[in-house]
Amino acid sequence: MEIKVKIGRPEKEKTEALVVGLFEGAKGFSREVTSLDKALSGAIREALNSGDFKGKLNQTYLIPAMAKIPASRVLLTGLGKEKEFTKDRLRQASGKSASYLSCLGLSSFATLLHHELKPVKDSSQALLEGCILGLYRFDKYKTNDKENGKKEIKEVTLLVDSKNDERGAWDGAFTGKVLAEAANFTKDLVNEPSNHMTPSIMAETAMLLAKNFKLKCQVLDRDEMERLGMGSLLGVAQGSNEPPKFIILEYNGNKKEKPVVLVGKAITFDTGGISIKPSENMEKMKSDMAGGAAVLGTFMAISGLKLPINVVGLIPATENMPSGTAYKPGDVLKAMNGKTIEVISTDAEGRLILADALVYAKRYEPKVVVDIATLTGACVVALGRHATGMLGTDDKVKALLKNAGDKSYERVWELPLWEEYEDLLKSDIADVKNSGVREAGTIAGGIFLKKFIDYPWVHLDIACTAWDSKEGPYRPKGATGVGVRLLTEFLMGWKG
Repeated sequence: MEIKVKIGRPEKEKTEALVVGLFEGAKGFSREVTSLDKALSGAIREALNSGDFKGKLNQTYLIPAMAKIPASRVLLTGLGKEKEFTKDRLRQASGKSASYLSCLGLSSFATLLHHELKPVKDSSQALLEGCILGLYRFDKYKTNDKENGKKEIKEVTLLVDSKNDERGAWDGAFTGKVLAEAANFTKDLVNEPSNHMTPSIMAETAMLLAKNFKLKCQVLDRDEMERLGMGSLLGVAQGSNEPPKFIILEYNGNKKEKPVVLVGKAITFDTGGISIKPSENMEKMKSDMAGGAAVLGTFMAISGLKLPINVVGLIPATENMPSGTAYKPGDVLKAMNGKTIEVISTDAEGRLILADALVYAKRYEPKVVVDIATLTGACVVALGRHATGMLGTDDKVKALLKNAGDKSYERVWELPLWEEYEDLLKSDIADVKNSGVREAGTIAGGIFLKKFIDYPWVHLDIACTAWDSKEGPYRPKGATGVGVRLLTEFLMGWKG
């Protein structure tokens, strides 16, 4: 998509559509909208007076321009109540508008939406995020015509008032475009059927990403993992015919600093293993690699933004399958650091592959390690579908992640790691067991991971946010791409 920023008046802009935002219950118009309404012979005011358009959040109303202005049509978009307006509501309005115009078969439009928040850099970023995220569709495997006649939006023009706003609008629009495209890349990976997104294909994707963005990439195979003693990861992998892969990415934007390490769980399909899951909704278990996909998307974003930091990405990738060679409840596995693990449930496999990755992270002497994983169904019970669970040992990093979550609207909510929870995972025959009783399931997962770190660390449980069965203004059904904008915003604010 081509982005343009122009100093200009809306009533003089030649475009397929002009997007104008209006607040619910607003008494008057801005200077730009007043001039536009006058050029349209009061059509905007008439839409409000008639009650056809009320300005409710994400309401849309199309006005044919009838050759009164160079634009072919004007799309009114509701912004809701002005006192309740936020960056995310701007994302919503932008996503809704772009999707609506795409359904009309248009390929370009101009917009004034970014006028509604200051500074213009932040509003332009939110606008482009909403637009590109809202246009996302995964129709790769549909052999008929594209859904509902939607057309690709190829050009978006941001109209600004002055030279002072032009630079900020460019910077914000570029950042928003990079973040949204990286999130959509992650959605593609997660939406892929598991027969088209195996550990090997995921590793090939990482190598191609590294080539395109000049990153360092290394992929460890089963023999190399065996030499390193990654018995926990290999225990999960032994039930599948698909070979496991351990993906290592490095982004070097600062020669002096020790890196931030991102670890992403990548179970490319999770049956639950011998502790098999119910068949209902099992097809969604292709999304159990969403954490690893989010790490790949974050590397795409930070490379595009050229952030002046060092970041390492570690992605343990495997399937979790039941077979004659699969690991079983009651087995004991040995992790890379020598800790022994009693397997209670083979469906608590994500923490097992992360354990070896967290131990491996130590060799980088990291400033902090953040892992991201679809770890526990218990997180959905605890937090629903609107918040990512956060647990960790570093208060500064948790605060930065919370702030990044508020900015990106990929919000996080902290759960405790108090020592009283340690008893949940005590084993009679090994150092730790991989699953406890039903209570505090998300916390128990965090307690398990904590046993494999000795550095500042935060865990993000995205089991509740990686997949959505409901469509939103800038979020189609399916993979959400969660984690990419959150982690990138965190890294943009990282001071070391």
